[in-house]
Amino acid sequence: MEHKFQVENIRCGGCVNTITKKLRKIYGVEGVDVSVEDKQVIVNTKTTADDEIRDAISEKLTKLGYPETGSAGANNFKAKATSVVSCAIGKVSNKT
Repeated sequence: MEHKFQVENIRCGGCVNTITKKLRKIYGVEGVDVSVEDKQVIVNTKTTADDEIRDAISEKLTKLGYPETGSAGANNFKAKATSVVSCAIGKVSNKT
């Protein structure tokens, strides 16, 4: 099943790296595709519990600082600051 998320705060490859690594750790996630230009995350899953896995993915994105556009966490300072840290971690971990 494919799940699409329009998210805030994606800026670069560091963001892509962090989002991809963290979402792949969620049980049932088979693939992650992130578009910086479109600010979109597409996640392919193998589970039939659509609402549960979608909620888990959305929650993880919010915790990383990439809340869904239009959600309660969108456009707040904490999410923006968290995304900067997630991005930096993604840049560093991509070099190792």
